Amino acid sequence: MKKTITKKDVAKRTAKHTGEKIYLAEKIVDGVFTSLREFMAEAKPEVRIEIRDFGVFEVKTTKPKPKARNPKTGEIIYVPARRKTHFKAGKLLKDVLKTPLDEIV
Repeated sequence: MKKTITKKDVAKRTAKHTGEKIYLAEKIVDGVFTSLREFMAEAKPEVRIEIRDFGVFEVKTTKPKPKARNPKTGEIIYVPARRKTHFKAGKLLKDVLKTPLDEIV
């Protein structure tokens, strides 16, 4: 079963690492996520947010699809270009994730 980690969990772990009070860490974590969301929302049309030793968040544009099909009705429809998010893990994170599962337990 997949474990869900919330923003509050991130704030608690951040408070533990920094030695700050949880309510202060919550404000900082919330501010960081708000800033990232604003940068991505303001992307006209693309943006790259690089966080060293963690990864890269990108907003990329998709190509328009003039001949997409509605699977329910079979009708051919036009899907306009839009923006989508993409995350690419950094080297340190990739190395941790490459560890075989049997070594983690």
